Amino acid sequence: MDRIRISGGNELHGTIPISGAKNAALPLMIASLLTSDTLTLENVPHLADVEQLLRILGNHGVDVSVNGRRESQAESYSRTINFTCRTIVDTTAPYELVSKMRASFWVIGPLLAREGKARVSLPGGCAIGTRPVDLFLDGLQALGAILEVDAGYINASAPKGGLIGAHYTFPKVSVGATHVMLMAATLARGTTVIDNAAREPEVVDLAKCLTAMGAKISGAGTRTITIEGVASLSGARHRVLPDRIETGTYAMAVAMTGGDVVLEGTQASLLENALDTLRLAGAEITETESGLRVVRNGNRIQPVDIVTEPFPGFPTDLQAQFMALMTMSSGVSHVTETIFENRFMHVQELARLGAKISLSGQMARIEGVSQLKGAPVMATDLRASVSLVIAGLAAEGETIVSRVYHLDRGFERLEEKLTRCGAIVERVSD
Repeated sequence: MDRIRISGGNELHGTIPISGAKNAALPLMIASLLTSDTLTLENVPHLADVEQLLRILGNHGVDVSVNGRRESQAESYSRTINFTCRTIVDTTAPYELVSKMRASFWVIGPLLAREGKARVSLPGGCAIGTRPVDLFLDGLQALGAILEVDAGYINASAPKGGLIGAHYTFPKVSVGATHVMLMAATLARGTTVIDNAAREPEVVDLAKCLTAMGAKISGAGTRTITIEGVASLSGARHRVLPDRIETGTYAMAVAMTGGDVVLEGTQASLLENALDTLRLAGAEITETESGLRVVRNGNRIQPVDIVTEPFPGFPTDLQAQFMALMTMSSGVSHVTETIFENRFMHVQELARLGAKISLSGQMARIEGVSQLKGAPVMATDLRASVSLVIAGLAAEGETIVSRVYHLDRGFERLEEKLTRCGAIVERVSD
């Protein structure tokens, strides 16, 4: 099993190309099930989760062709992928595929909308809480779907004539459930209004792609989204937006180590709250023609309290990384997690590096230390794993991060990007 070895203490200087967003690419790929024409997606990252979803879509009958190019070390390894689903050959998403990645459950929406039926295994994914699918199912039922649970599967069917537009209010903001209902409603009869919808940039990106395919959608990015159902969708060409979580992660790495790095191809508007928080912590962040410049020279990291919230608040997917940054602040900070109930598993691993963190329910109290020290640590989920890398970059001595398959799910060419900026990071195999 691969591990990552980090020799800490080096500042970061240079340019890091930001890849396409995993959290945008996955629902966009699933949207290919909604049309018999070809959907072409540009800037698709090369990640384990993307590869897994390609296998799942192939099971349903999606033909895939991939064109990637790598002109130099300075070029991002983005890919253009063509998805063509002339006929859906299987409306079952089996356990052995879905259990490996939670987002694959989202195929239930397009399958129901296009074929009127679906049998989808209950999902798996990171162990960061129960994350039930109640909101997904309630939304689909509002569109007329008939659902039953059978041996770990959701059996779903649409009424005769297809799904029916409806007015539905989510009792809690859910990005995944908003994705699913948005896709399902595009082919429903009549008008669908989704209240308390997720406002994340990835939802807006999906709506833009669906609109290019012929959907009639307004309000994406606000709390209320309106969808006028259409009879069919066509193909389209769409570019996946930059990964705001990767952007924030590398910005925090620079804030942790010190240095001067340009994050190329990203946009400040995707994560303004997180960037403002980093500025309070002592980083200088400015927009450039090519992306964002992040600088921290000399001054000690300042303690800042955060509370994770749905967009436009501080992202839960950056919580672990920010906690790693706060372990070397000049005082006491607090991190409150409101999205997932079990997303502090990185705390014990950070403690192995010398961090002083205490937990009280969903709040972590971090007392900054002047220096972390390298140690063997173990990744527990995707975002927790990269928080250990960030801490290791600033720690004295050597840090070994095990279970890096978590990293491969969400960070494209992480070791290469960091090494190009002066970090000493390498992947080793047992």
